[in-house]
Amino acid sequence: MKLIITDIENFSIPVEGEYKVISPKGDIRCCIGCFGCWVKTPGRCVLLDGYQDTGIEMGKCTELILVSRCYYGSVSPFVKMVQDRAISYIHPDFVMRKGEMHHKRRYQNVITLSSHLYGENITEDEKETARALLQANADNYDGVVKSVSFYPSVEQLEDIVL
Repeated sequence: MKLIITDIENFSIPVEGEYKVISPKGDIRCCIGCFGCWVKTPGRCVLLDGYQDTGIEMGKCTELILVSRCYYGSVSPFVKMVQDRAISYIHPDFVMRKGEMHHKRRYQNVITLSSHLYGENITEDEKETARALLQANADNYDGVVKSVSFYPSVEQLEDIVL
C-alpha cells in the first residue's frame, strides 16, 4: 500500500494501486515527546486527534509519498507534524546501520520514500536540502529513496500519477 502524506486539503492526484491519504482534516496536535507511543501504546500515539495511527499506517505501507509545499527545502508544517507523530513507526531500541546508530524498525516492511514538492522559485540550495532530508528520513526508517521531484505550482501536480 502507498501512504500519502499531503498538505493539500482536497487531494485529487491520481494514484495507481492501493493507497491511503493523510491530509489536513481538523486540528493536529504537535508531538509532545512523551514516548507514550513507544512504551504505553506501542505503535500508536497517545494524542487522540485523528492522527494517532500514522505510525501503524506506515507499518502497513511499502511506499511513503510526501506531497507538500516546499518550505526552505523541507515539507510544510502539517506534513512535518504528521511525520513527527509517526515516530512510533520505529522502535526505541537502537541498531547500527551503515556505521551509524539508528532506531530499529518496529514493523517488517521496508519503505520506499518519495517526495513531490511544489512552490514558486524553489532554489538549488532548497532542492539539495530536500534531497538530503529525504535521504535522512530513509536512513532513519531503514528504507530507500525512490525520488524527489519539484513543481513550480500545486497545479503542476495534476499532470502526474503517483
